Amino acid sequence: MKSLEIFSGAGGLAKGLELAGFQHSAFVEFNKHACASLNENFDAEKVFFGDIKDFDFSTLAGVDIVAGGPPCQPFSLGGKHKADQDSRDMFPYAIRAIEQLTPKAFVFENVKGLLRESFADYFEYIILRLTYPGFAAKPNADWKEHLSDLRSIGQLSYAGTKYDVSFKLVNAANYGVPQTRERVVIVGTRSDLCVSWSFPAETHSEDRLLWEMYVSGEYWKRHHVPESERAPMTELLKEKIVRLKGKYGMFAPEQLPWRTVRDALQGIPAPEAQHGIGDHVYHDGARTYPGHTGSDIDWPAKTIKAGGHGVPGGENMIRYSDGRVRYFTVCEAKRIQTFPDSFVIKGAWGEAMRQIGNAVPVLLGETIGRALAAKLGMLNASFDMKQSYRARP
Repeated sequence: MKSLEIFSGAGGLAKGLELAGFQHSAFVEFNKHACASLNENFDAEKVFFGDIKDFDFSTLAGVDIVAGGPPCQPFSLGGKHKADQDSRDMFPYAIRAIEQLTPKAFVFENVKGLLRESFADYFEYIILRLTYPGFAAKPNADWKEHLSDLRSIGQLSYAGTKYDVSFKLVNAANYGVPQTRERVVIVGTRSDLCVSWSFPAETHSEDRLLWEMYVSGEYWKRHHVPESERAPMTELLKEKIVRLKGKYGMFAPEQLPWRTVRDALQGIPAPEAQHGIGDHVYHDGARTYPGHTGSDIDWPAKTIKAGGHGVPGGENMIRYSDGRVRYFTVCEAKRIQTFPDSFVIKGAWGEAMRQIGNAVPVLLGETIGRALAAKLGMLNASFDMKQSYRARP
């Protein structure tokens, strides 16, 4: 099955979909450094470096899935919150891709801020536009007038392509990513295909991690961490463990434990050591300050962030049990975002961290991609069987 990647960034979602079995038809990306990363890791001939407004979708045929991360700054909790009034809002162009290519499905990822109450009407507009991509606005109508018409579409004549659209606020840690990263994932399947889509079941949990830390002790044993270096048991944590034992009794929670920074970085030498890993370079100057204390080594990392100028001071740091902190290297940040070690991120440290922070965790992309591939694969198998049956004499 073929996929088109729009707003590709460095290619986290693209890599995940590739691992799920999709073949890339093209990549559309505006940032030159991200394009350099795409060129390094995928077929460079398929990378379009430029504005999506200038990309000709008619050059593509047979695209099964359109995927990407429309720029999220208009909705970011740390941004200016302009939404539809922000020139960086690229959702209209994502919708244009759906309208022109009529893929079997699409996957879009965006920040949690998209669900802010102040954006509720515009988010509803996005969902309805994705549901009815061929329903054009009246001449000179603004998005609010278009929204009003979309809300009444059942009473109007619409014979265009329709999609069944679902969205969910997903925490990547619940799918095995060593990072507490909450993002909105929007998935649509073409209505005429009658695909019954539901988001994949979560596989990892905080409960299981706490159980292995403070009930069975398996976590510390697995990493050979002496008691003196283990995270202390606070009063709040003691209460949580009591509730945990009351909830599960003698049996551990069924899901796998959340993966921690220590889990993710296992096998990587200290950046100060002689190791020959090109993107594992120590950067001095890390310090904590209120609200920016880094990521505990024995907990999933805080969200790796892009920041306006590369690396936000205290967010992309590792914090050890003795209070020491240092910046993540590019190699380590890739592990946190579940990129393969062999994946090349081009650009200087700050630029590379920006790309990694903007990316969809590869494992999350792969998980959603495999679920979609299974649904679409079942559809193709059913279609082939019907065709074969009709062809019989």
